[in-house]
Amino acid sequence: MTRTGIWIVGARGGVATTTVVGALAIARGLCPPTGCVSTLPPFAKLPLPEFPELVFGGHDLEVPMSFADDALELARVGRFLDPALIETLRGELDAFGARVRRGIATNCGPAVRQAQTNVAGDTSTPLRDQLAGLERDLRSFRTQHALDDIVVVNLASTEPPLAADAAQATSAALFDAIDRDSVSTVRASSLYAIAALRTGCAFVNFTPSNAAMLPGIVDLAQAEGLPIAGSDGKTGETLVKAALAPMFAHRNLRVLSWQGYNMLGDRDGEVLADPEHRRSKVHSKDGVVSGILGYPLHTHVGIDFVPSLHDHKTAFDLVHFEGFLGHRMMLTFTWLGCDSILAAPLVLDLVRFMVAAKRRGERGVQRQLACFFKSPAGVTEHDFHKQFESLLEYATRA
Repeated sequence: MTRTGIWIVGARGGVATTTVVGALAIARGLCPPTGCVSTLPPFAKLPLPEFPELVFGGHDLEVPMSFADDALELARVGRFLDPALIETLRGELDAFGARVRRGIATNCGPAVRQAQTNVAGDTSTPLRDQLAGLERDLRSFRTQHALDDIVVVNLASTEPPLAADAAQATSAALFDAIDRDSVSTVRASSLYAIAALRTGCAFVNFTPSNAAMLPGIVDLAQAEGLPIAGSDGKTGETLVKAALAPMFAHRNLRVLSWQGYNMLGDRDGEVLADPEHRRSKVHSKDGVVSGILGYPLHTHVGIDFVPSLHDHKTAFDLVHFEGFLGHRMMLTFTWLGCDSILAAPLVLDLVRFMVAAKRRGERGVQRQLACFFKSPAGVTEHDFHKQFESLLEYATRA
């Protein structure tokens, strides 16, 4: 049996914890793979890695004493993980925790700085040394566990968006900034992506952080012959928008306004409460509807931090639209979802699809995976149904 590594950036977060617990439970036959798209029959012919061959490692700003105890605390507070299941998997969970290495938080924004005041690898460590340390961790992971493939998945806190000029950085400009130790223009997500690609690992950006998918990084993936995919996992309200907006287009009903309001807790909500960080998320969520409908309209995405909700995200949307004879009507919906439970199976899907792409010799941006992202790289189509058809067509060529 081959062995596939999943290296998670943000390894102690809710999504990461749920991903690891879920993958181990599926591998042991303790739960079905509900929510995992890659287990559907149309994808059976792809060279996907099996769940028992997955080996987890990762980076985080704090190294866990006991990952199983961390998971139990998440189960107690969030109430979406089964404590009995965690105890059954305790040995494997703590083995994963032992493979977590201390990460970096370079130029990640004020919310991360406020939460982490003593992080190894911060601005006092030269960028080239930070990059070398990340690469060393990945090479060690591959060697120690005899891994055939590794996929690095960015699940870290959302960074503020890079300015337009910096967001167009080429490989040459990016490496020049690293050599010059230009901390103000290089973000941690860029270093993680570069480290992944330079050590032969595929890379997935599950966050809205645009520094992880700079043109220079995409070009590096192409040059290294590796697949890359992103950005911002599509799990909740935006998924509904991407599925629902085509209905209005197909029935020739004109949408006048689409007002959305999101409430969320946990670490993600705390970070997004900061306006600088929130801009990345709002930009990612706000372009979907107009992109599908093909005309300008009033849209709004509100995001508020509600600590007591923890991982249970609530979204309320109001759609104001115009029909025959100019009559105006409304549709409203409320989405009550558990963010980690929705996101974790998609992380596993993306890893499996990325390994399949690598095994098929594919490189660069994996456009067939657009249905998993709010801001899919290399794709302008936001209609979820058309995006999924693209993935099905890809599978038929297997």
